[in-house]
Amino acid sequence: MSSLRFSLLILGLLQVVSLISHSQSLTCTSQKFTNNKLYEYCADLSQLSSYLHWTYDSSTSSLSVAFVAAPAKTDGWISWAINPTATGMAGSQALVAFKDSNGSMTVRTYNISSYSSIVPSNLSFAVTEMAADSSGGMMRIFATVILPEKGATTVNQVWQVGPSLTDGVLDKHEFQPANLNSKGTLDLLKGVSTTGTGGGSRTKKKNIHGILNAVSWGIMFPIGAIIARYLRTFPSADPAWFYLHAFCQVSAYAIGVAGWGTGLKLGSESKGVQYTAHRNIGIGLFCLATVQVFALFLRPQKDHKFRFYWNIYHHGIGYAILILGILNVFKGLHILGPEEKWKSAYIVVISVLGGIALLLEGITWVVVLRRKSSESTKPYDGYNNGQDRQRPLAS
Repeated sequence: MSSLRFSLLILGLLQVVSLISHSQSLTCTSQKFTNNKLYEYCADLSQLSSYLHWTYDSSTSSLSVAFVAAPAKTDGWISWAINPTATGMAGSQALVAFKDSNGSMTVRTYNISSYSSIVPSNLSFAVTEMAADSSGGMMRIFATVILPEKGATTVNQVWQVGPSLTDGVLDKHEFQPANLNSKGTLDLLKGVSTTGTGGGSRTKKKNIHGILNAVSWGIMFPIGAIIARYLRTFPSADPAWFYLHAFCQVSAYAIGVAGWGTGLKLGSESKGVQYTAHRNIGIGLFCLATVQVFALFLRPQKDHKFRFYWNIYHHGIGYAILILGILNVFKGLHILGPEEKWKSAYIVVISVLGGIALLLEGITWVVVLRRKSSESTKPYDGYNNGQDRQRPLAS
């Protein structure tokens, strides 16, 4: 028994050592290059499991770098850039490595002056000794750049990974938080890489936008529709059902407008990043919901000749909002990329609401059919149309 315990202890220690060794291999300090080149500093970058090695000669403003990252897919690409004018992608001077048509690693330079045209071009500063290699699922870029500003000690850096190329053109990278926050400041002399500011704040804004819209378009509007369709079947619920329905929908509209506004703000702060379908559906929802809310003030009386047409319009727009709202919530979840539990939670909520709607639909039909049956079998009581008592024949 003691020998078994000893064996288990040794096995456990070996697993711990293996885990420690594996974790150390995922840091820049343990990385070595086939060209045996050494660098003065290295940093584990904050996003995309990427690493940067560099040596800076302040007398010549020469920066020698080695960037290491795993592409999004096997035949993808990696990129490291300096942005002399801003902190984001626009204006960055990028080095991009990928496999060419022959399967050999190559490096190209990209002056990203705009998002609309990303093609190989000369950088705004000199770059030499460009090379790239690939092994173990990682790609590496090597280069020496002459910084445009003499005596500079810090630079804005941007890095990225992409999935593939199509006819030699870089395909778009993902727009997950890790991709959008892969930027920062590099202190060349202190050997420190800091994360770009605003990433956490931006993620918080996106979460607020998602929560507001999921609650309004994805939950409250369906609840309001269920109230209107099923509670009004019962005479005792009139007019309470109407006030509940109006309160729910107006509240959902107010929350939805707030979510829509945060979406517009995020869009204005993300030039070049567009989610066209999600954006267009959101604008359409806002317009339809605005018309629907104002229709409350144009609601004819029950016996008005236009009430029939108003009902068709009101129900049609309502169902359109219901379908588009739920659809756009799922599109937003795909864009935001939260933990799977949040998507599962929304699926559970909308499934429960759907189940309640189906149950109430069945109950409503039973009530309506019984009501019609009782009215059709009511015995003749000596009245004409239930209003005028039958009069005796004149003598």
